[in-house]
Amino acid sequence: MFIAYVVLAVLLSLLLLASARGDITRDPKITEGLKAVGVPESWLLPLGLTKIAGALGLLAGIAYRPLGVAAAIGVILYFLGAVITHVRAGDNKGVGAPAVIMLVSAAPLVLGLATV
Repeated sequence: MFIAYVVLAVLLSLLLLASARGDITRDPKITEGLKAVGVPESWLLPLGLTKIAGALGLLAGIAYRPLGVAAAIGVILYFLGAVITHVRAGDNKGVGAPAVIMLVSAAPLVLGLATV
């Protein structure tokens, strides 16, 4: 189970870092979608930094599992908020990606709890 946790934590961290890069650099593909659901542009940097913190927490969880569990919970809550934001804005097409990431984030949580 430990190896599965490590693989998922690393892959999810890479995904979070790539997503954070789009937020921080204000990639037009990202910013247009966020503006469409009502996210102010001033939130892009904090949202990107939050994703980076989640990625670092998952990676630190390899050495200290409680931190990885906490990071996984944070990532799940972050993307739950993203799903809710898309649903409230009526953007049913945009719900898919955050919903999938939220569900994938549950795996490191479960594996982290199983290997504490």
